[in-house]
Amino acid sequence: MSDEGVALPSPGQLASILGAATLSLAGAALTPDGYMALSLLLVGSTLACVAAMFALRRLDRLRRRRQMVRLGQRILGPDMVPGFLSDAQGAILDCNPAAAQRFGGRGGSLTTALSQHFAAPGRTLTRLRQRAMREGSAQDMVATRRGHLRITVSGLGAGTYLWRVEDLSERPGTGRAADALGLPMLTAGPSGTILYMNEACRALIGGRARTLEAVFERLPVTPGQVQKVNGVSGPVDTLVAEIPAAGGRREIYLLPPLSPARSGGAGWSEVEILPVPLLRLDRQGQLLGANRAARTLLPAAEPGARLSDLLEGLGRPLIDWLAEAAEGRAVPGPQFLRGRGSQQDRVLQVTLGEPDEEGCLVAVLHDATEYKSLEAQFVQAQKMQAIGQLAGGVAHDFNNLLTAISGHCDLLLLRHDKDDQDYGDLIQIHQNANRAASLVGQLLAYSRKQNLMFEQIDLRDTLSDLTHLLNRLVGEKVVLTLNHDPDLCQVRADRRHLEQVVMNLVVNARDAMPEGGEIQVETDNFDLERPLERDRAVVPAGLWVRIRVTDQGCGIPAEKLPKVFEPFYTTKRPGEGTGLGLSTAYGIVKQSGGYIFVDSEPERGSCFTLLLPGRDAAPESVGTTTPEPPKPITRRSDGVVLLVEDEAPVRAFAARALRLRGLTVIEAEDADAALSILSDPALKVDIFVTDVIMPGKDGPTWVREALVERPDTQVVFVSGYAEDTFAEQQAEIPNSVFLPKPFSLTDLATTVQTRIAC
Repeated sequence: MSDEGVALPSPGQLASILGAATLSLAGAALTPDGYMALSLLLVGSTLACVAAMFALRRLDRLRRRRQMVRLGQRILGPDMVPGFLSDAQGAILDCNPAAAQRFGGRGGSLTTALSQHFAAPGRTLTRLRQRAMREGSAQDMVATRRGHLRITVSGLGAGTYLWRVEDLSERPGTGRAADALGLPMLTAGPSGTILYMNEACRALIGGRARTLEAVFERLPVTPGQVQKVNGVSGPVDTLVAEIPAAGGRREIYLLPPLSPARSGGAGWSEVEILPVPLLRLDRQGQLLGANRAARTLLPAAEPGARLSDLLEGLGRPLIDWLAEAAEGRAVPGPQFLRGRGSQQDRVLQVTLGEPDEEGCLVAVLHDATEYKSLEAQFVQAQKMQAIGQLAGGVAHDFNNLLTAISGHCDLLLLRHDKDDQDYGDLIQIHQNANRAASLVGQLLAYSRKQNLMFEQIDLRDTLSDLTHLLNRLVGEKVVLTLNHDPDLCQVRADRRHLEQVVMNLVVNARDAMPEGGEIQVETDNFDLERPLERDRAVVPAGLWVRIRVTDQGCGIPAEKLPKVFEPFYTTKRPGEGTGLGLSTAYGIVKQSGGYIFVDSEPERGSCFTLLLPGRDAAPESVGTTTPEPPKPITRRSDGVVLLVEDEAPVRAFAARALRLRGLTVIEAEDADAALSILSDPALKVDIFVTDVIMPGKDGPTWVREALVERPDTQVVFVSGYAEDTFAEQQAEIPNSVFLPKPFSLTDLATTVQTRIAC
């Protein structure tokens, strides 16, 4: 049985046990009573055996402890980190030279040795020792006045423990290293609390500060910029340099705004090991010096090299920028430059300090590659969103114009027979208005503001029905191949618009292969176990249905790939495409809750990948029900219509169209006019026909107010935007339907008459 963690009797306690055993045995020899003598003999013998057992175990433990101490001495001796050997009570058995020098020699206890470095070390050491007793080893990080101590303990056996006390402030860039440099440095936590200040920083500030607000006149602290520090004698300009640390901490260095090489080459050696990349330049951009961190960031940053050979991207000669900085005429603040050659993927934030007496400049570098990458992604997302908003707004306005054009064209067609010489011209106007409406529909598709009729569909059936049309589209030189997963899940989408997406992709693939080739359309189930990050998008984990359209065409250059989904952008020659095919596909897929990606290499073809949420097959309905046919609408009907439309041409057409069907129409140009008309309780109105988006109150808002007094009135909303833009508001309004613009005379009249007949 192991005796680890068991407290054995001390020598004094063993002596007491032996004394008691001796007295018991002596009493047994002197007692005449046989029973009493036997009892004393048993007690004395037992105590003697116990004392002997504990003595033997104590001797064994001391022997093994001596072995563990010798082993620990071999481990700790060459270690540069302070190390101790202690017993279970924390008494120091031995230590290495680093510990003797740092914590004051051998002897005593660990609690006493560490009490000068952080408060209440006893609790920390006891907790670590108990964990090491259970788990074999333990480690903890302790904050001190000078930085952080990492304390590690391991159990060696025989009640012996090996301790290592590593001062993290002695590593390059922190603590004592920063003190040795003589540069003010502090460590701050994520919330701005100051965890550590070196001696130079405390001398600059005039004491120890608790937060960054107490050190800097203005927050936030921006690396690479000159900021004012609250010094002992007033504000002091310092050039801020920063490197990230573990756990969200920030190591901030306060450099003098003048070059550290003010006194010649000796000054530059002070920042050689500073973990902030620094360059020293003359006015012509030639490097005079670079510290170790700068050479790590830019391996070619050797004395004699030119800055323009290392960095680019300013938009003008770097020598002009340096000359302006040397003369104090440069625009303050950092500049973002891109590396050259093998470093072209790296983006650096470069800040120039003030010139020294020799006219030389110090440049502070900061690796901003990740920041600029995120910024580019954000700008791209904003651009796509802005283009979408613009497209939706333009489409809305065009829908109003097209409603008026096609509507009045319908009115003219009512007065002209086919034999009339103007009939053909009117038909041309009508057809071109419909073509314009289709183009506007593509803009709405991109901006995701079109009307989609979602249903659960099986892509295998949809694509099979589309095969005949696709074969006619690709022509004889191109072979179209369709491959389906036999267990393909269903998707919820608009069948007609999804067919349009596939047709657009197939037509683009055909155009990319003028000499012919093969186009493959493949579908399969794509089960994502974890989120997929790609092309500024994150696809959630789950079951997806994947559609891939692959060609063997000319491909798309890498610099053009990010733009292919933008409206009116095309890689085709002028006159061969509108640039709306892929943007339309993008909008339809996104509005369906999916994602679309493209992979392409010049002369190696392209592959467009669509991901749509997968769904289980819909249960088959039991039996079939014949839908009730709609009630026939008479040519003329009676009823009062309140028509509210802010676009005068649309209002004029709609009013004439409804009056032709025998309806009484009351016109209003906005919501206030409509509510004013309805304030007459004697006025009977059967139906409201209102635009959704209007100046002042929108359609749903004024309709809700009107329905308080007229709850049974039917409502028809019309809009150039999609229905889902106000679907939640419409759902709260009973007896309401939606009619998208542009609508024809027949569409409007039929919808209104149907609602009145309900």
